[in-house]
Amino acid sequence: MKLKILIILIFPAFFFSCMTAPKNISYFQDLDEYQQNIRIANEASTYEPIIKKYDELMITITAPVLDQVAVAQFNLPMTAYLTSGKEGETSVQQSVVVQTYTVDHNGDINFPVIGQIPLAGLTKSQAIEKIKKLVSNYIADPVVVLKIMSFKITILGEVGKPGTYPVSQEKISILDAIGAANDLTIYGNRQNVLLIRENGDGTTNHIRLDLTKSDIFTSPYYYLQQNDVIYVESNKTKQIESKYGVADNYKLSILSMVFSAVSIIASTTVAIVSVKNK
Repeated sequence: MKLKILIILIFPAFFFSCMTAPKNISYFQDLDEYQQNIRIANEASTYEPIIKKYDELMITITAPVLDQVAVAQFNLPMTAYLTSGKEGETSVQQSVVVQTYTVDHNGDINFPVIGQIPLAGLTKSQAIEKIKKLVSNYIADPVVVLKIMSFKITILGEVGKPGTYPVSQEKISILDAIGAANDLTIYGNRQNVLLIRENGDGTTNHIRLDLTKSDIFTSPYYYLQQNDVIYVESNKTKQIESKYGVADNYKLSILSMVFSAVSIIASTTVAIVSVKNK
């Protein structure tokens, strides 16, 4: 009989404790299991951004034996803008801006001397090699430098600082993006993060990622591409609060803690009485 009473008292405490305990908050919960596979995958993996339509590209051409006239024809001229000084000042400042190439809707750029060059769908290194080969018809051993100026990602939902972030180094992982957004909030669903990616043909992919699993490191979506959007959905706790109100959820949490404390005290009392009656 006493055993039954003890079970009755302990079970609700266990139930409420499980109900309110945070779950699935930690990242990479199975890291030890995947550690070897992660190391091998990281050693073998390479990442390069893929040029897409409407990207803004900065392309400069130089040569080992510098021929100013020959090289200059392949580089866009610098553009200077005059801007006024601070409010109340009469000074004028000159700002120099490097012009860029825009990949058009056909995936091409209009390059000096050469004309239309299709680049969309190529990796950065492939695009450099293609331009280098074309320029080689005019300049010996040209050096091509290409940078994607419009590389940015957007992160929304349950993060500390949602917004759009420029990526200057042309390489960013999903963890870097989350870090830039001040991490997921306690309400963020780490098991169902949505990645929205536009393809070169105008279609869109929707990929679900589980950040509690270590195989995220070996995922082809670990590194983001320009214009990727990450959306972090709210977890069940946030959904309950939204449905019933924060006040009701707070009351439920207080009630569960009180009930747990009472149950523990009662179970301890029963145990002591049982020992004394022996």
